[in-house]
Amino acid sequence: MKNLVFKRKIYQEFLRWKQESQGKTALLVEGARRVGKSTIVKEFARREYETYILIDFNKASSAIKHLFDDLMDLDFIFLTLQTTYRTQLRERKSVIVFDEVQKCPNARQAIKYLVEDGRYDYIETGSLISIKKNTKDITIPSEEDRLQMYPMDYEEFRWALDDMATIPLLQSFWEHKRALGAAFRTAMRDFRLYMLVGGMPQAVKAYIETKDLSLVDKTKRGIIQLYEEDFHKIDDTGRLSKLYRSIPGQLSRKTKRFVSSSVIGKAEEEKLAELLNALEDSKTVNMVYHADDPNVGMGLTKNLDRFKVYAADTGLFVTLAFWDKGFTENTIYQKLLSDKLSANLGYIYENVVAQMLAAAGNQLFYYSWPKDEKHYYEIDFLLSRGAKLCPIEVKSSGYNTHASLDAFCEKYSSRIGDRYLVYTKDLNKDGAVTLVPAFLTFLL
Repeated sequence: MKNLVFKRKIYQEFLRWKQESQGKTALLVEGARRVGKSTIVKEFARREYETYILIDFNKASSAIKHLFDDLMDLDFIFLTLQTTYRTQLRERKSVIVFDEVQKCPNARQAIKYLVEDGRYDYIETGSLISIKKNTKDITIPSEEDRLQMYPMDYEEFRWALDDMATIPLLQSFWEHKRALGAAFRTAMRDFRLYMLVGGMPQAVKAYIETKDLSLVDKTKRGIIQLYEEDFHKIDDTGRLSKLYRSIPGQLSRKTKRFVSSSVIGKAEEEKLAELLNALEDSKTVNMVYHADDPNVGMGLTKNLDRFKVYAADTGLFVTLAFWDKGFTENTIYQKLLSDKLSANLGYIYENVVAQMLAAAGNQLFYYSWPKDEKHYYEIDFLLSRGAKLCPIEVKSSGYNTHASLDAFCEKYSSRIGDRYLVYTKDLNKDGAVTLVPAFLTFLL
């Protein structure tokens, strides 16, 4: 299989760091396993520096790891690295990459002194859940800039398919607030393909090279199993893995919050908090917290006990949702792709909206309140824009009813800016509500 290096937006953030830092800080690239951190960092090092050394701490010898136990002689360390990796480093023109830095905590700790030395640039990559676990006994360097890397967003997915035109065209329709008309069906089908394949580079690569969705599903199952192996290293009881597996089931029941006890039974409050923090730190999920007082600065009233959990990648979410089969049959994928599966797929659309909003840099909040004794209203997502709130209701159908949205906007009329219903039909307006096809979510 040829080595595909996908175009990623984070590359521009790397360039900005290099220009602004001028060697005064290292760059730590965090993210879930298999989101493409190592690949894009290696490509950046290759293209933007005269020479580079990449130390993969998953493979590095004990001798290389022990180099960072004693920092008294940096000249010896650099000489050893250059000899071992057969690469000559050039002052202010080379970068050293610490790949999977969580496997060598002392290398992470050494960053302070390496940056202070000033000869070379440094980039670290790692899974945050493992970084926290393996750095509890070291001094965390303050000389770090951090970037969070997400699965490929929809635009990056279109780029991978050699489509540079779709997103600019969609932006033009949005700017002019015009319906797509005849182009809508194709746009929606393309977007459903993204929902099914997802944004994990391995899965995208499998689709490009095979066009076989069952092989794509096999790739995604491998990634999920890798996550679960990581979860078991942190929690050998299996409860962390069960919480992750339960995400589709929890969302399909349309509960007001994620109910941990229904998955793992009763757990001590401290232990449960530890498990949930580990799940959030893994970056395999997007947590959406309840805003008890929906207003600008929602973080001030974030309720840590009321939250929903979405998978960070909707492609993996689809595989989790149909995990009960030995593999997700191509017929299921084809029905999902053509929008003909009879099951209520609202939770899948909610998940992809959460993913797109998070990738765009939004903190995620929701809000629910009683309608009567047996029912409640709910706003799926709340965005803060300037001094106003932008509520979002998500529907998996083309129905443009929005009772919760209307009730919320009446309840908090002075706080409301734009209001959106994300659904599966064309761009439109219904009074003050903008009806937004799901594939335009990234523009909200």
